Amino acid sequence: MNDTAQSIIQVRDLEARYGDDPILKGVNLDIYKGEILAIIGGSGCGKTTLLRHLVGLRPPHAGSIAIDGIDIANGDEKSFEKALRKIGILFQGGALFGSMTIAENVALPIQENTDLPSAAVAALVRMKLCAVDLGGYEEHLPSEISGGMIKRAALARALALNPEILFLDEPTAGLDPVISAEIEELILRINHSIGTTMVIITHALSIIFRVAHRIVMLDKSAKGIVAQGDPNELKTKSPNPVVRQFFNRQANVSKRQLWQP
Repeated sequence: MNDTAQSIIQVRDLEARYGDDPILKGVNLDIYKGEILAIIGGSGCGKTTLLRHLVGLRPPHAGSIAIDGIDIANGDEKSFEKALRKIGILFQGGALFGSMTIAENVALPIQENTDLPSAAVAALVRMKLCAVDLGGYEEHLPSEISGGMIKRAALARALALNPEILFLDEPTAGLDPVISAEIEELILRINHSIGTTMVIITHALSIIFRVAHRIVMLDKSAKGIVAQGDPNELKTKSPNPVVRQFFNRQANVSKRQLWQP
């Protein structure tokens, strides 16, 4: 990012542990307003752990995390709740309530966090569903729509309160290449149209190179960040062999998979 970019999330000296086992140590990271940041790395490197800390699901063992200047790790409950209103989360499996219609799922955060009348809530729900190309599916249950549609419905719910920051956990996992490309296009469209900051946990090569403005790579052995920047430059120019190996290994695997029956 350029020198004038404004940081909306600041992570300082973050240490994360499960029991006595350190997963991340000394992580320092700035996430900038309006950018699409992909957090990548091999299995067990701490991607999901970092996400859980960024959204306040786990407190850090040490260090601080600030969302738009609000310290969610060391502040009081009122400040924490204020920070949470600035974020939306798309969980990997969608996490829709199976007994509720798509419209009811999207309406839930609006009903819980506002005093809007039912007609206004319904109008907002229709607007959010249309934004993810699901207009007309309001009364369907999650079991009645495809996996890609579930992802889009979950995205509509994550956007229900117009968050400044959207966290997406493996948004294309389990989807075929065509549907994955549609989700990627939707992510780009939302970012371009309303400027939502997006933090994506992913291993998908297409998101890394087509969607992300910047990547942060974690490494299990280093227990932290080993590279960050433009993925196209890091793939060929990183001085770290671990970084180059990750990108080349991912590319080779993707090419082999294209030829599997």
